[in-house]
This record gives sequence, structure tokens and C-alpha cells, in this order.
Amino acid sequence: MTGDSTLVVGSGLIGTAIARRLARAGEPVTLVSRRPPDVPPDGHGARWAALDATDVRDCRRLLDRLRPERVVLVHGPSDVTWCEANPDEARAAHVAVADTFATLTPGSRIVMISTDNVFDGGSPRNTESTPPAPANAYGRAKLAAERALLAGAPRSVILRVSLVYGHEPADAGKWLNFFAACAHRLRRGEPVEAPDDHWTTPVLLDDVAEVTAALLRSGLAPPPLLHLGGPDRVTRAEWATAIARALGAPAELVKPVPRARTRYASRPVNACLASEVLPALPVIGDITVRGVREGARLLAPAFTATAPPAA
Repeated sequence: MTGDSTLVVGSGLIGTAIARRLARAGEPVTLVSRRPPDVPPDGHGARWAALDATDVRDCRRLLDRLRPERVVLVHGPSDVTWCEANPDEARAAHVAVADTFATLTPGSRIVMISTDNVFDGGSPRNTESTPPAPANAYGRAKLAAERALLAGAPRSVILRVSLVYGHEPADAGKWLNFFAACAHRLRRGEPVEAPDDHWTTPVLLDDVAEVTAALLRSGLAPPPLLHLGGPDRVTRAEWATAIARALGAPAELVKPVPRARTRYASRPVNACLASEVLPALPVIGDITVRGVREGARLLAPAFTATAPPAA
């Protein structure tokens, strides 16, 4: 595979969704990570290859073979709690990969997926012109990687995304997104504790993949920094209630609690993104970023089609 192809670095929820979206459009795609993804992309025309993205020699061998025209970076540890406990390792991993691909793929279009955690949560509306001020180690690692990539490859695009959600199977073990965790627990009739003082602008996984694909195929160079958040600013408790209603589960199973009592204590109070730039880009065209109720309605059949997971 050479020339007109895309390399997606990172096989988690977002990376795999982007690879599938590109493959469905008939584009040659290679998804790379240290370990195979939980749900292989092969059925959709993408393929997976092993890669330690922090190993420069390993990256060089792969890039010499594939010579991708486009690169998507969805790399590095994203567990906020782990990053908080291992800040130096988190920063090193994120920055090393950004440096490597800026150096080895200077002629490729690079889109790096970043995070709302680069903000401290002091503002209810963070746009591209809002000064970053990370409040946790994950945000600091991602911001350092953003700067490393743009310094080495100025034509790159940083796409900061708000809280991403989508379907994950019941047997995934550890669910990577809030929607899936809520949905599976609600389907079991279990209560869900959700902060009523943690505001987010959740964005549907398929919408992230669609916008990323549009940026990759754009004939014009997009601006270097873009934000992608959903249209609804909601607390996690409000969002969990919308999920319950879409699933036909009792809304009283959702238990509003303070953020400080949950695993989200180190997240920004306002994990919210808005864009002053993205909606005006011609390449975005007719893409509609859907709100949480529409997203819940679209995802509900996938969660109700099978028996609820065992407790």
C-alpha cells in the first residue's frame, strides 16, 4: 500500500471508528497499535498492523513501507486517572509520537485528535481562541503533544473533541465511554451515579469520524486548530437520564451526585467545547453534529438488541 492511503495511529474507540469510516468510503486504511483492537476493523476493508508508536525505528520501517498520504493520530494513554498517577510517562508518550510523525511524515496531512482537558473548566464555552490551561496531567500531556506536532509539521490539524460516545458491546470488559457504561448498567436495572455539577458537550462517535474524514479529504488546508463538541451542554446526570429514557429504563435509576464523589473529580467542571471556525469550513458541508437525545435514540437499538450483560 503506497501513496493514496491513510494511517490511523491508535486502535481505541475513536481510532477504530475513523478507520472504519474511511474504509467504508473505499479508502485504503491501516490501523496501528501495540495490541489488536477489541473489535477488528477488517470486516470494513481496513486492516490492522502492530506498531509501537513510541519506537522511532519501528515507525520508520512502517512508514517506509506504507508511505501514507494522510495520518490520524489518536495515540497515547487516555485514562485520566492513570495519567494523573503517571504524569511524566503520559507526557513522554504523547509528545514522542507527535514528534516522530512530525519528523517522518512532513508531506502527509496529519490530523491529531486532542481533548477538552486542555482547559481548566473555568469557562462554560471553550472555543479555539480560549487560552488553554490544563487542570490535569492528561490535559498537560495532550497540550504538549499539540505544540510538538504543530512545531514540527505546521500544516497539521489539531481537532479537539469533547466527550465522545458510541456503542460498545456488553462483553467489552471495560467500557471506554460514559454512554456505554450507563446503558449497560441501566439495562441490568442497576442504579447509575452521575455528577450533576460536571458539564459536557458530548459528541457522537460517528460524527467525530465523519468530521475527521472530511478534514482529511479537504482540498484546502484547514486551520491548524479546530474544536468539535456536541450542540447540547448538559450535566452527566442530565445525559444519563436521556439515555435511560431512550432505553425505556426507569429514570429514577439515575442518581445525581457531586462530581467530587466520583471518578470525574479531576476532570474540568466545564468539559465543553464550541467552535468559531469549524461550521464555516466548506468541507464540513452538510455534516450535522447531533445532540444527546438524537444520539441516544440512534444508539438505543444496539443496546437493546441483545440480553443485558450479567451483573
